[in-house]
Amino acid sequence: MPTPPAFPSISPLLALDPQPGLLLDVRASPLALNAALLALLGSPGPEALAGCLPANHVQLVRACLGQRRAIEDVEAQFGERVLLWTFIPDPQERRVLARCRDATAQLLGEREAARARRLYRLITENTTDLISRHDPDGHFLDASPASWTLLGYWPEELRGMPVRTLLHVRERAQLRRAQEALEQHGYHTMSYRIRHRAGHYLWFETASRAIRDTYTGAVVEVISVSRDITARVLAEENNRRLAGVVEANTDLVLFIDPAGQVTYLNPAARRTLGIGERQPMPALAGLFACADLTRLQEEGWSTAERLGAWSADLRLQPSGGGPSVPVSLVLLAHSAIGGERYYSLVARDMTERELREAQQHRHQDELAHTARLVSLGELASGLAHEINQPLAAVVNYASASQRYLQSLEKNPQAVLRVAQGLERITEHANHASEVIKRLRAFLRKGQRRMQALDVADVARGAVRLCGWEASASQVAIEEQLPGDLPPVYADRVLLEQVLLNLLRNAIDANREAHPGQPTRIVLTACAKAGQVAIEVRDCGPGLSDAELERVFTPFYTSKPEGLGLGLSMSRSIVEGFGGSLEAQRAEGGGLSMCCLLPLQQGDARPDAK
Repeated sequence: MPTPPAFPSISPLLALDPQPGLLLDVRASPLALNAALLALLGSPGPEALAGCLPANHVQLVRACLGQRRAIEDVEAQFGERVLLWTFIPDPQERRVLARCRDATAQLLGEREAARARRLYRLITENTTDLISRHDPDGHFLDASPASWTLLGYWPEELRGMPVRTLLHVRERAQLRRAQEALEQHGYHTMSYRIRHRAGHYLWFETASRAIRDTYTGAVVEVISVSRDITARVLAEENNRRLAGVVEANTDLVLFIDPAGQVTYLNPAARRTLGIGERQPMPALAGLFACADLTRLQEEGWSTAERLGAWSADLRLQPSGGGPSVPVSLVLLAHSAIGGERYYSLVARDMTERELREAQQHRHQDELAHTARLVSLGELASGLAHEINQPLAAVVNYASASQRYLQSLEKNPQAVLRVAQGLERITEHANHASEVIKRLRAFLRKGQRRMQALDVADVARGAVRLCGWEASASQVAIEEQLPGDLPPVYADRVLLEQVLLNLLRNAIDANREAHPGQPTRIVLTACAKAGQVAIEVRDCGPGLSDAELERVFTPFYTSKPEGLGLGLSMSRSIVEGFGGSLEAQRAEGGGLSMCCLLPLQQGDARPDAK
């Protein structure tokens, strides 16, 4: 320990004081230092002593003596330490006893506590969560300002209010369980509905911690942190509803990850594809035929990525084999919150629709066959004439040949005449046979046969069928049919029936507008924009706007004895070929019926339906 400097005699109280201290005269000059202060200073020099005293110690000494009272807790920074000085006056001796204590740990702790309190207050006042204090019975003691934003109550309004009064009636039972959990475990988290001041309810999630008495361990206070989870609860509820819809949906729903692996099948998909609950997910490639899978991979994914969705009519193949299932499929692309992509396939089983369409085609074919029979009856006189002509010629040539055979001995040219007669008989018999063959083809009943057709050839066949009726009505059919038309894909008999129906309607219109006078019908065909257009233009009375709108309506007709099914059925047939049939007024009067047919497709199959 360093030796103290030569100061006047030290008071026994100062010498024995365990706290660092010294005596100062009226000018604040040191009179004596005790051992504790010397140990604190480490060096007895005046610089060290001045460094440990408060910077204003001279003024403090004067004030202390002048006011005759002690001055406490004056802070002085001494290196890394913080000293608190107390100045005690001795008025009789005109001196001051200065004592200090090391308050570094205390002051740093207090400052840290103050900073923590300020930070806590800052967090409490600015957090969007509700921080609240409650007594053990569930009454509000205090709340953060977020109570106004979340519940519409200011903190002052909540003080003393029972939490129970704000809870939904179905959630109040949770309050008792929460109190029991806090008593037992000291911590509890609950989700519940709480009433806003405006009257509506919000979903809250609250984490509570119990504050216990140090000695008894009893819960004396509860600190809670609550947050509004209404949006999350509603989103989860929507997800549950959507999941329920997906599970109960009769459509097939498949979830697919970015790698193209099937991750989920709803019950309808499992039933349709024959996959049990415990069976592994099938490979996507095993669910589609090669051509459909290629289309999905090359067209579907890119379109869904670009537009969000892609739809197509494909066929799904059950895992256990068996017939494929026709489906109307939609591929949807989704984005997760993190930006990851995933996909879903929604497929509607179109088996019933396919059966209905097949049945509809059968009914349509039956109706078309009936219409052809009706047409044949209406054309009977003309067809009889077309057959009788070659048959009468056959009879005449046969009779002449018989006469020539009887005169063989007298007439050397008879053999040549007989040979010519037989040649004419064969020619007219073939003509009659061709007429019958055309009638049989026109009256054919059975499954439609789609094939590549020469439109001009089919149109000429229709003209031949109604030729006698046109001639009897003094109607000339002018054919403008190029020989280089591209082929169309259709059923020959049905297309011929459509053209025959249009031609006969045109003949009736001309006869009605110009009775007993020669008229003409123009039949044209041309290729344009990937289609072949066939037009039948008459010079009849035409149709009004109202009649044009109804001309294709079933059972609508302007003919006294008509059924009103011809044009309606003709449009259905043409639309079945992928084309269209429209009516419009022709220039110069009359009506123009235009039939548009698509060109033959590269993948067309003769047996396609």
